Amino acid sequence: MSQHNDPLIIAGVKYRSRLLTGTGKYRDLEETRLATEAAGAEIVTVAIRRSNIGQDPNEPNLLEVLPPDRYTILPNTAGCYTAADAVRTCRLARELLDGHDLVKLEVLGDDKTLYPDVTATLEATEILVREGFKVMVYTSDDPILAKRLEEMGCVAVMPLAAPIGSGLGVQNPYNILTIVENAKVPIIVDAGVGTASDAAMAMELGVDGVLMNTAIAGAKNPVLMASAMKKAVEAGREAFLAGRIPRKRYASASSPIDGTFF
Repeated sequence: MSQHNDPLIIAGVKYRSRLLTGTGKYRDLEETRLATEAAGAEIVTVAIRRSNIGQDPNEPNLLEVLPPDRYTILPNTAGCYTAADAVRTCRLARELLDGHDLVKLEVLGDDKTLYPDVTATLEATEILVREGFKVMVYTSDDPILAKRLEEMGCVAVMPLAAPIGSGLGVQNPYNILTIVENAKVPIIVDAGVGTASDAAMAMELGVDGVLMNTAIAGAKNPVLMASAMKKAVEAGREAFLAGRIPRKRYASASSPIDGTFF
């Protein structure tokens, strides 16, 4: 099945790519552009507190290399540790992007683990949804919380695979699987992917997409890794749709002897 016949749909908009990428940690804006293109990403997330998208006219503007007419810019609240800061950051993003209302909400609990503060996340979600934002929310891999955020009106729920930037891969696959099985909105694995096999594994669980930054930007060759991640996400999606064989303890011959002539 081609990407055109199997779109990712978020807030009513169709996307061919199921790989969402970040824009931080690259050497420069040119590397950001090249890696984003190699990844085939259509949605790129931007940390409003750390990236210039017009706040400072004297600094290079990220939107000059990743123009909004080509990419869906997904402002995020990275670096926010309170609901109030996260809400304020989303409001600023909407102002800078001429009314843009699709945002990625993350409210962190501490600066060591970068785990989400789920209480503050719920508080911020309630405010942002009420104000008309389309919220894609970063959260823990708790299936109960994921369902609660969906019911509150989030357009996508984004459970972590492992701590941000850890590269550990999917640590709780059964939690992710449970979240997927219960969801009626897109589930995007966010944080913890380290290499292509991690991305493929996440997609094989049935998630709708994967968002990553450090795994690409922190690689020795970010552009090449971006290309690898693109292929891994596509392969993982195809494998999920194809339906894997069940795991067995013993062999099962590819060419059985039943019906042979000897």
